[in-house]
Amino acid sequence: MYVSFDDMPGDARIWIYQADRAITEAEHAAMENELVHLCGEWSAHGSPLRTSFRIDYNQFIILAVDERAAGASGCSIDGTVRLLKDLRHRLGLDFFNRQVVAILEGHAIRLYPSSGLKTLFESGALTPESITFDNSLTTKADWVQRWRVPAKGSWLSRYLPKPAGVQGES
Repeated sequence: MYVSFDDMPGDARIWIYQADRAITEAEHAAMENELVHLCGEWSAHGSPLRTSFRIDYNQFIILAVDERAAGASGCSIDGTVRLLKDLRHRLGLDFFNRQVVAILEGHAIRLYPSSGLKTLFESGALTPESITFDNSLTTKADWVQRWRVPAKGSWLSRYLPKPAGVQGES
């Protein structure tokens, strides 16, 4: 059963999927319709689940399930993955490409290849304060509090230039 994302409890389980390019307005509208339908049909072992989603920054899909009544099963999660893979084939949107990193610049997202991060930090194009996203979070409360994070507080910190005199791998 689809409910508003705002009505999902803080302990709702979430999955965050990042597209490898910006979602257009037309794609956004089409995806909203498909996601509302998916959420309306989402069940675990025949029991309907309270589910929701949101599309943020025209870059991310956040799916949520209130597991208080019943937990999301492997089969129900597989259905969401099938939809996202279908969107890849129909719209050319890849939600499983882990080789691009999203950085918030102003109110927009810019994607950078992970292979160039060290150079981007060394050149100053990205800084320790650059805002990135922790897409590994698993609850809505964590998403609210810790999704947007400075690079220095994320896994990107390994690419930050080391202060003079500090040895180690980057």
